[in-house]
Amino acid sequence: MTDVSVEDITEETDSPAETTTAARPFSLSLSTSSIPSAPPITIPSVPPVPPVVPVVPVASVADPEPVAEPVAAAVVKGRIKVADEVVEKVSALAALEVAGVADLGSGLTDAVESIHGRAGAGARRGPRGVNAHVQERTVAVDVAIVAEYGHVVMDVANEVKTNVARTVSRMLGMRVVEVNVNVDDVRLPGEDHPEAPAEP
Repeated sequence: MTDVSVEDITEETDSPAETTTAARPFSLSLSTSSIPSAPPITIPSVPPVPPVVPVVPVASVADPEPVAEPVAAAVVKGRIKVADEVVEKVSALAALEVAGVADLGSGLTDAVESIHGRAGAGARRGPRGVNAHVQERTVAVDVAIVAEYGHVVMDVANEVKTNVARTVSRMLGMRVVEVNVNVDDVRLPGEDHPEAPAEP
């Protein structure tokens, strides 16, 4: 048990009229031997709660409403045909872009024109030095070039092959299956460009 003792002492002064009672601080004496010991308190471990991630909608308020794609593009029927002359012109420009190509050759075109002339076909409209064979979405191209003196001819021819295939594929959306490059001539540093024959 706990013992608590309080002592009150009354002191008298010289004058009989003045009597004061002073309370001394009381002393507490606690004995812990009489308190039964409580069992230790155990707090069960709680697994950590994962943080809550707010769900954000895919379309925010600022986004405009999705516009329905036109269905007409998938429904419209028809064919797209690219003329051989278009492929030849694109191939000629791609070949002339390559460093080391002085001009287009004329050997292939002369041979093709002679065949067309014998067969009774009309005059050829494509550029000289280029012949294209288009079939469905694939194309094969023959290119004749005149190389500039001082350049490695094989490197120039390989670059022409790569550039023609890349440009025709990118611009016309056709698969290039073959590019044949014929080097007809080499242009020397002082040579003038041969004048193109006047067309009637």
